[in-house]
Amino acid sequence: MQSLRKKAWISGSLSALAAVAIGTYLLYSFLGQKALERFDRTLTDRHTQIVVALSNYSDEPDRLSALVFDPAYDTPSSGRYWQLIGPGKDIYTSASLLEATLPVPDSTSPTLDIYDTEGPDAEQYRIAHQLITLEDGTVWSVAVAEGLAELIADQTATRRSLLLAFGLVAAVGLFGTILQTAVILRPFDKLRQDVAQRWERDEVLNSADYPEEVAPLVNDINTLLQRNRDMVKVSRGRAADLAHALKTPSAILRNELTMLAEENQVVDKALTALDRLDAQLARSLARIRLSNSGETTFARTDLSGVVTRFSRLFGKMAERDGKQLKTECEPNLIIRIDAQDFEEVLGNVLDNALKWCRSSISLSARRLPNGIELLVEDDGPGIRTKDRAEALQAGKRLDTSKPGSGLGLAISTDLLKVYESSLDLGDSTLLGGLTVRIIIPLHPKP
Repeated sequence: MQSLRKKAWISGSLSALAAVAIGTYLLYSFLGQKALERFDRTLTDRHTQIVVALSNYSDEPDRLSALVFDPAYDTPSSGRYWQLIGPGKDIYTSASLLEATLPVPDSTSPTLDIYDTEGPDAEQYRIAHQLITLEDGTVWSVAVAEGLAELIADQTATRRSLLLAFGLVAAVGLFGTILQTAVILRPFDKLRQDVAQRWERDEVLNSADYPEEVAPLVNDINTLLQRNRDMVKVSRGRAADLAHALKTPSAILRNELTMLAEENQVVDKALTALDRLDAQLARSLARIRLSNSGETTFARTDLSGVVTRFSRLFGKMAERDGKQLKTECEPNLIIRIDAQDFEEVLGNVLDNALKWCRSSISLSARRLPNGIELLVEDDGPGIRTKDRAEALQAGKRLDTSKPGSGLGLAISTDLLKVYESSLDLGDSTLLGGLTVRIIIPLHPKP
């Protein structure tokens, strides 16, 4: 399943990280270039200082060390050096060079060259070199060198600071992406919740409550849900009409066969065939209702009211047979199941209990943390554990001593599954017979 939220997170995060990475690289390059330019300006100034000193004392180059005042030039291997090469190839250097010399090119160009090279102590240096022609016509090679250790240290510190700063910016960007995605998708979350509530309350969604980009979708959902509800009503109505149309001929045939049986006519096979026909019709009509139940309806049923009515009806039937029905039901139990479907489920279960119990039936309904539990217990023979799964299958009759089609529990189970509810068989701890336990969730998935 594709997720807009995940796509927005991924695309936003990648965009933010790409922007941060590019920004970090560009800013680091810019700051590095500026630092190098400052370094070169300082190096050029030192070179100019040496040139000025040389122009004044070209006849006494040995005195330059005293004229150029900088302690670093007098400290051995300090990382700051100067070097002069006179017309006679005589080499004069700062005391910091000791007996080493700076590598200078053999170029005859009078322009100032600045380049990196390896110094006398095997470290990286940057050298400013130029051939200078003095007023007396002599040509001197003037070179000034500065170690790159300080520049590299500054660049490393700058890089760390930038990484830390842009890392924080990236974190803020990622958080902003998540927050922005949540804000943008909030109308869709609200729409999902409102659709679920409309499913529960049958309310029309108000397009004015949503952004203009979502409003057309809201109107389409309203139209779709209304059409769906109309189709469900028509389909269920046709199924009901068909049921009534078939029940009348079936009842007439059954009465005629009963009258023939009373006249000692052999109609057992005909009655059996009619029973099978009624069972198949009931199964087929139930399947028609199943296709238009559950998540396609907006029904809300008062379970407590249905239990009360069925308790009175089956209580009278039990009294007629010398049996009793005890009922215990919490008030105001509301379920999202079509009333006709729930009545068929409860009717099938109570009919079986009344048929197989010896003297007592118990009907109870209560609210659980995540749903509603309905128990129908009896003091009959019960069903063995190994036979319970078979008892829930369509047309399976474990005992043919009593009339029936074997479809009641199967139809009830199918109906409940549509509403994400369940029906289980077990042993009754109260009466010792069979327990039919029905669990109905409070909020089935829309």
